[in-house]
Amino acid sequence: MEKFTTLTDTVVPLDMENVDTDQIIPARFLKATDKAGFGDNLFRDWRFNKDGSVNEEFALNDPTYKGSILVAGNNFGCGSSREHAAWAIKGYGFKVVVSSYFADIFKGNALNNGLLPVQVSEDFLQDIFTAVTANPSEEIKVDLENQEIEITGTGEKESFKIDPYKKTCLINGYDDIDFLVSKLDAIKNYEKEKSSSEKLEKTV
Repeated sequence: MEKFTTLTDTVVPLDMENVDTDQIIPARFLKATDKAGFGDNLFRDWRFNKDGSVNEEFALNDPTYKGSILVAGNNFGCGSSREHAAWAIKGYGFKVVVSSYFADIFKGNALNNGLLPVQVSEDFLQDIFTAVTANPSEEIKVDLENQEIEITGTGEKESFKIDPYKKTCLINGYDDIDFLVSKLDAIKNYEKEKSSSEKLEKTV
């Protein structure tokens, strides 16, 4: 996975609550098992009208907003446990999703796929929406190492929580297997010491 330490970028605001995984990636697109191409169908039924034309009123189609940070309303990623939702968001080009609450399974799927879910307070989330509405070029800084998110134009900051193991994986660009490989020398040393200790006990 790509390493993540600090990201400063403009945002795409999706000021909608209870966005579920079927809205993120509709069920009819779940046949593929490869991650490639899922970004093309992110929010498919909202980005496009029934006749296939672009829904110009939807946030992701508004040329006013761009960036690799998606800011969404409360309770993002609820619904089914499909990992494809994280694939679609990451595949579209987002690296961070900000909300005041994430469904637990979605949060886990996001972290497993190199997508950082940043959970903030409701007040701070509204501050972001207000700042971006007033100035679409407003940038948000996400500092994973210090676990802080900042509205750069106002200097407002808030800390966020993340599982220490997942933080280590994101900073180093590890998936679960990469993490184990990184500990290979320590594992070998432990096994060697354990083996030596067992042999010593048998001779006593």
